[in-house]
Amino acid sequence: MRGLMMDTPLLISSIIDHGATVYADREIVSQTVEGPIHRYTYAHARARSKQLANALASLGVHAGDRIATIAWNGHRHFEIYYAVSGMGAICHTLNPRLHPVQLDYIVNHAEDSYIFTDLTFVPLLEAIADKLTSVQGVVVMTDRANMPDTSLSNALCYEELIDNHSDEFAWPQFDENTASSLCYTSGTTGNPKGVLYSHRSTVLHSYGLALPDSMQLGEGHCVLPIVPMFHANAWGIPYAAPMTGVKLVMPGPRLDGASLTRLMTDEDVTMTAGVPSVFLGLLNHLEETNTRVPSLERVVIGGAAASQSMITAFEQKLGVEVRHAWGMTEMSPLGTVSVLKPDMRDAPEADRYEVQGKQGRPVFGVEMKIVDDDAKLLPHDGKAFGDLSVRGPWVCSGYYRMDHSPAHDADGWFATGDVATIDESWYMQITDRKKDLIKSGGEWISSVELENLASGHPEIAQAAVIAVPHEKWDERPLLIAVPKENASPTKETIQEYLAGLVPKWWVPDDVVFVDSLPLGATGKVLKTKLREQYASPHSGTPPKE
Repeated sequence: MRGLMMDTPLLISSIIDHGATVYADREIVSQTVEGPIHRYTYAHARARSKQLANALASLGVHAGDRIATIAWNGHRHFEIYYAVSGMGAICHTLNPRLHPVQLDYIVNHAEDSYIFTDLTFVPLLEAIADKLTSVQGVVVMTDRANMPDTSLSNALCYEELIDNHSDEFAWPQFDENTASSLCYTSGTTGNPKGVLYSHRSTVLHSYGLALPDSMQLGEGHCVLPIVPMFHANAWGIPYAAPMTGVKLVMPGPRLDGASLTRLMTDEDVTMTAGVPSVFLGLLNHLEETNTRVPSLERVVIGGAAASQSMITAFEQKLGVEVRHAWGMTEMSPLGTVSVLKPDMRDAPEADRYEVQGKQGRPVFGVEMKIVDDDAKLLPHDGKAFGDLSVRGPWVCSGYYRMDHSPAHDADGWFATGDVATIDESWYMQITDRKKDLIKSGGEWISSVELENLASGHPEIAQAAVIAVPHEKWDERPLLIAVPKENASPTKETIQEYLAGLVPKWWVPDDVVFVDSLPLGATGKVLKTKLREQYASPHSGTPPKE
């Protein structure tokens, strides 16, 4: 027997409609790429989103078409999120930190018909434009006064585009399982893989994000997402914000400690979210200037593990609560949040920080388990570690245009590729990475790809790459190379060679030359021995982009 309830689809357009009516006067404040602060309301944002939807329709965009963005966190990017998905098309965010080769692969694989770009990334698109086979035009997200001279064919001005259209647009109604947005993984093993979110998964994920023991969002809060909108949809904050009525503050391209401090102070920000490397810069600035953000109550740290010293600095020096979070692009991305249980709040400091250092407990909507190599369930004792798998309504069931995903099993579980423990209270902690991936500043780097490329250098016979600790970036790659006979490569020549093949921040900070690499019985390099030998923290800084 079915229940007698209205069969109303869960659609992203309903989120902005709710925000524009119930929280009509709540502000969205943006640090623009052009320089000035932009300020308007949810009601105004919806009106401009509808103008954009009409503009897209006039360009021939239809339901299911992929519309790409390569942009910072700002009000125009927010409008694109809602206009594109609201009209039934698919909003595809591009990560500008990827190598151009990966970017043109992603655009062509998705078959994006239009790309919206901030001024910052116009040169990047100009460099790969001739390789983008499906793109019909590029919309530069600015006004006519700031429109650049560009070699891009069919370049359109955002403000002129929407000014010519009405803000009257009836959001179409369709099945809630319709695709809404598309994010690609960073391609650390093989080509990047597309994760195709649905309207239903996005709305449910927004509910999970807003829960009290998650990000705890509500009308009394002001949130600044440092995490980029091109990185797993800014962890879903642009959707959860109008759902809950928070004041939303967008930092644009200015993510340095001084700019963030000024913006958070001026706008009375109560919560912010991002990766540890950005928070390290913020903490350094606050310490150097002996200042604090009086309104700041809470920071959510994800993308990489937060150190105990960072947690201590926020809580003891600044009186700011730290919530450690974990997730993946494949999970929309929220999986767990580490919030102390009530009976833990008066525990000894060491015990509290041990729990806060874990990735946390699963949010409602996420199931998880750890298994051994034989797929046998392991105990939740905080000691046994195994392969972490997850499932739930906002976890992907496969990858875009991939017939078979080895990461998904017949029972609907997704293998994350992480090794973890789960304790008696369901706090999960990542203990290792199965494929020797390196996570630097919240972004993945493939050791295998770096090894293959380095081995292609004419003076290198063999190469291995391992992660070494770094006080700011969490981990950085270290290249250990065996020179060819009679060759005399230098660190600088190897770095210069790799800089032409991978993103600059992938380039190892150091190169160590050895006579041979330790090999196991099967001929594979024993990275465990290399890690033991080169385990000291690395003090270098990654190259600037």
